[in-house]
Amino acid sequence: MTAPTARRGFTEEAVTELIARRAEPDWMRARRLDAWNTYQQIPMPTRFDEEWRRTDLRNLKLDDVQPFGEVHPTSGGSLVPEAEREEQMAGFLGLQDGRPVEYRLDDSLKAKGVIFTDLATAVREHGDLIREYFMTRCVPASDGKFAALHGAFWENGAFLYVPRGVTVELPFRTIVASSLDGTASLAHTLIVLDEGSQATFAEDFTSPTAQRAGFSTRVTELILKQGANLHYVGVQRWGRKVNDFHTERVLLGRDSTVTLQTVEFGSQLSKGRVEAILQGDGASAKLLGLYLEDGTQHFDRYTLQDHNASSGMSDLLFKGVVTDKARSVFSGLIRVSPDGKKTAAYQQNRNLLLSRTARADSIPNLEIGCNDIVGCSHGATVGKVDEEQLFYLMCRGLNRAEATQLIVEGFVDPLVEAVPILPLRAALRAEISARVRGREAD
Repeated sequence: MTAPTARRGFTEEAVTELIARRAEPDWMRARRLDAWNTYQQIPMPTRFDEEWRRTDLRNLKLDDVQPFGEVHPTSGGSLVPEAEREEQMAGFLGLQDGRPVEYRLDDSLKAKGVIFTDLATAVREHGDLIREYFMTRCVPASDGKFAALHGAFWENGAFLYVPRGVTVELPFRTIVASSLDGTASLAHTLIVLDEGSQATFAEDFTSPTAQRAGFSTRVTELILKQGANLHYVGVQRWGRKVNDFHTERVLLGRDSTVTLQTVEFGSQLSKGRVEAILQGDGASAKLLGLYLEDGTQHFDRYTLQDHNASSGMSDLLFKGVVTDKARSVFSGLIRVSPDGKKTAAYQQNRNLLLSRTARADSIPNLEIGCNDIVGCSHGATVGKVDEEQLFYLMCRGLNRAEATQLIVEGFVDPLVEAVPILPLRAALRAEISARVRGREAD
């Protein structure tokens, strides 16, 4: 007798089987089916679509991917990085192939009404909140082809709700670990901060280097009500055979403040959207992005600073280091609606190329629908390591590779320094040094 063959491909039969496996309320089952219908109606993006013009999906073989499967056995070890095990946290959630394997939340926060749990549990135990916010106002299934696929097949993720007026000083931490060996990861993060609340949230997406191509479609929904304050950090460390499609979007209410920080190191292909939608007067958004690419990695990201209310401020800084035959694409838009009076918006993308065969495309854009603004500006740079800086360092005893490493570390360090968790900050610095070490700028 042979073992059953795992189902492959995202099909109607697969979504029906997934619904049958999960003990979810009827409204979530209906949403999955609605998302699947939306997925079928939206064509797959092609290079004729402006947003996808620089990313080729011809090698994406979704029919070869196992959309879900049986839970893999875990090693029993902690998912908390060793350097962070002594770090104080408000809460920790570890997911292995969609299954929660570690969880804790400070009792004092529970008493204040803070909810922090995996999303599958939240659907069952906090259905009213999830039904209101999950893929409704922030990232609906109609947002695009991969958002619709995500809405139909999402597996698990993290849910954080901070009640009105509650300030959480310590960070929340999530690790999403997946096998991604011919399989899929569809992780969803939903964070809702009520009026006047405050939190810090950091999560990692990690997988080993696998034999077969993996597939990921991640969605992060951040919803901030009046006067709320959030610092979010997402670090992507998928294996080198993963195709990763992601959306990080924040909706900002009046006088709310967000720092939305993304770090990308892994995957073979990554295509994402990082967006701040300023809906309330006086909202403030800082978007920070860091990416390191080597080999034949291809990262393509679209950013949006969307000002729909008065007296808003947004500031974007994305930096990348690209070497070998890797390619980076950045397309950013500052959009100010007629209601966006007194807007101040800034956008900067800077790229450092460490080889002649590396490539970085940077396309900043402005769309201003209001003439009563404080100012909107953008800038972009793509260049090699400065020869004068190299000469200066080499005159002081460093060889060319060591000088290159020092310059790269200085280039990216302002973004690393912005990470609010000290052990994570140190781990990122060590990873960057290891990636750059021994590389000479040519």
